[in-house]
Amino acid sequence: MLSDFSFSDTTVGFLIEGNFNSETVDTFIEKIKAKLEQFDKINLYIEDTGIETFSLPAVVKEVMFKIKHADHFNKVAVVSDRKWIHSCGEIVSLFTNSNTKNFTSEERMKAIAWIAEH
Repeated sequence: MLSDFSFSDTTVGFLIEGNFNSETVDTFIEKIKAKLEQFDKINLYIEDTGIETFSLPAVVKEVMFKIKHADHFNKVAVVSDRKWIHSCGEIVSLFTNSNTKNFTSEERMKAIAWIAEH
């Protein structure tokens, strides 16, 4: 399940639980594209709140979307206790101009404060 919310006009957040599959990524991409129609650059907050299964094609699709739209992300906060998800965030940051930071679930409030900073 994918829940989205907004911290500010230029920040979109996602809480992801259950299955991370192509349907999840399609919704994720649709929401981001809608925000990019309004703003040239946005901040992105992604939190793993209990993802049970991952589809490799979905992960690749999500990473490729971020790389393709690299110039449109200002900050990206990744909140998860899974080190491999943090590694994916670090790999994507190599191909983007965004400021990407990884946080653990315990650091959730720190991540929210950081993404909300101007």
